[in-house]
Amino acid sequence: MIPPVDSLLKYDNPVLVSKNTEKKTPKSRPLKVSPQQPASSGPVPSPPKPKTPPLDGSKQQTEEILNAILPPREILLENGQLWIQQVSSTPSTRMDVVHLQEQLDLKLQHRQARETGICPVRRELYSQTFDELIRQVTINCAERGLLLLRVRDEIRMTIAAYQTLYESSVAFGMRKALQAEQGKSDMEKRILDLENEKKDLERQVNEQKAKCEAIEKREAERRQVEEKKHAEEIQFLKRTNQQLKAQLEGIIAPKK
Repeated sequence: MIPPVDSLLKYDNPVLVSKNTEKKTPKSRPLKVSPQQPASSGPVPSPPKPKTPPLDGSKQQTEEILNAILPPREILLENGQLWIQQVSSTPSTRMDVVHLQEQLDLKLQHRQARETGICPVRRELYSQTFDELIRQVTINCAERGLLLLRVRDEIRMTIAAYQTLYESSVAFGMRKALQAEQGKSDMEKRILDLENEKKDLERQVNEQKAKCEAIEKREAERRQVEEKKHAEEIQFLKRTNQQLKAQLEGIIAPKK
């Protein structure tokens, strides 16, 4: 039994194209059958008559366009069987569109897709829905389906460009953040060096102030000593002058 692949795009029943149930050599090739027929030991019956009329040219062309727009998907099982599942070429009705909308809303809620912002889950589901709409439109009008294909490819290319731009901007932001972090560490180191230099200069200023105060105090004391000595010398000279004046007057007085 083939496990079902969950997708909003409508597919036909899978068809077995190759199987490998026995161990084979590297040169052996897989058995090709399409579709799988049940084994029978009796005589080979005549081929059954088709229940549906053969495909006309327009329907075959539509299926080819569908396969070109929405390529078939391959399902490889663990036992080596390869199944191919093509998109359905059955026209859709209004109820199918309503059911598609209901399935989209259900899957968005079931997979907890975010309503706003960037959400890979929501993008995947809407992409499957758009592919299903392209399938439905292509069956009715191949030209309209091809035009929608161009729109879809343009949207995907734009999203890829924005994704590349986002990744490059994230890388640019990381580089700038690393540069800013490195510049911050360098600036912090420079600030620390300047603070140490400031402390050293403040210490030198305090030492110079202390030296200056000591010199001023010493010079003030020396000036006081010099002024006192100078005053004493003046007093001594005044006394000496008075004595000499008195002696001179004493010498000069008897002569009169």
